[in-house]
Amino acid sequence: MQKISIDQAEPGMILAKSITNQKGITLCGEGTTLTDSLIDRLKSMDISKIVVEGHPVDDGTEEVSPETLHERLEDRFRHVRRFPLLMAMKEAIWEKMKSPE
Repeated sequence: MQKISIDQAEPGMILAKSITNQKGITLCGEGTTLTDSLIDRLKSMDISKIVVEGHPVDDGTEEVSPETLHERLEDRFRHVRRFPLLMAMKEAIWEKMKSPE
């Protein structure tokens, strides 16, 4: 799953998350395949970011598996296991990393 600018959207990409407007009304559901006309409509509704399946846009960063990310996070916090507040922070970071939006 990758969050991209609507300007990076291309026909054939598939939405990984539903798109909603400011009032919370769903405009497009998860699993919708983007078309040129749908992309144009989303732009006209001031939608700036969307979440699509996979990683279709090369943003110049290394693609890392969730398992590797979790291992790296665990490694960074290994010396502070006796501090509950820091461990709670680690868990909050991990939850945010699992859910990019």
